[in-house]
Amino acid sequence: MQKIGVIGLLIVLLATGCAKATPEAKSLVFMAGYRPQANLPFVGVYVAQEKGFFADEALTVDIQHTAGKGEHLQLLVAGTVDITTQDAAVLLKRRADPGLPLVSIALIGQRGQQAFVALKESGLQTPQDWAGHKIGFKGTPPPDLLALLDVAGLTEKDTELINVGFDPRVLVEGLVDVYPVYNSNEPYLLQSWGYELVQWEAADYGIPTLGLTYVTTPDKIAQDPERITRFLRAALRGIAYAEKHVDEAVDIVLKYTGPETDRAHMRFMLETELADAHSALTDKYGIGWQTEEQWQALADSLLEYGALAGPVKASEAFTNQFLEAIQKK
Repeated sequence: MQKIGVIGLLIVLLATGCAKATPEAKSLVFMAGYRPQANLPFVGVYVAQEKGFFADEALTVDIQHTAGKGEHLQLLVAGTVDITTQDAAVLLKRRADPGLPLVSIALIGQRGQQAFVALKESGLQTPQDWAGHKIGFKGTPPPDLLALLDVAGLTEKDTELINVGFDPRVLVEGLVDVYPVYNSNEPYLLQSWGYELVQWEAADYGIPTLGLTYVTTPDKIAQDPERITRFLRAALRGIAYAEKHVDEAVDIVLKYTGPETDRAHMRFMLETELADAHSALTDKYGIGWQTEEQWQALADSLLEYGALAGPVKASEAFTNQFLEAIQKK
């Protein structure tokens, strides 16, 4: 009888231990910074949702999207959204003006998203060849463009800068000689139309650039850091899964974009951004890792070319605390 009592007590203790090991269920709102597509930070979340990685973390994630007009940052700061995505350069700009408290918790794009392309038949081969040609930009001349001109020994006066829209047909119609692109997007369209391209990226000329990040605020971090850790662990697991199962990841993306979306385009986007997520830094520390040197170099470059309203503290623009917590587990 005494032996049975001891065994019974052990069973109770084991059951109690298991109950304590079960994490408390939590919920979180994620808003992608654009409409559904195969941007890598989006894919990490889509895959984590569909493969049950969030469920493994006892985390319920409400996935939302924005039209890309900046409302996701407003909703994040207002507290309606817990985590969103943002280009690193824009994150720094919004910290400088109007002073939004944005913090990157993982730098997914180790290179910037922007590039410049020309038709191969144009004969343009280097940025030095841009002299005397029509160079397109969207909205205002971006720092990448000004830096490339600087590296080439050119000024804005050496070219004709033209404000263009988001339709790359202006390049094939000859309205500009060089067109600004997102390197995971418009190059696919132009190539699918049968055009061969020459492409320039600022990072290839030693100009600091960074891509998309997962972003939150200091208030959200202080409120419930464990929730953010769970989200990021699952999302990074989703990215790792997508890299090993690209076709399946594209299938998952199409669940969010709709079946009418060009599958080949989404695959091009995913593969391009997977390549840009890797660097010597991530080879050592893993995807998402970021350093103060990276952020400071980008901030200094943006300030030099007039893209920041004023200096920002790079050390306050990011944190690796969640990546470190994930690695320790």
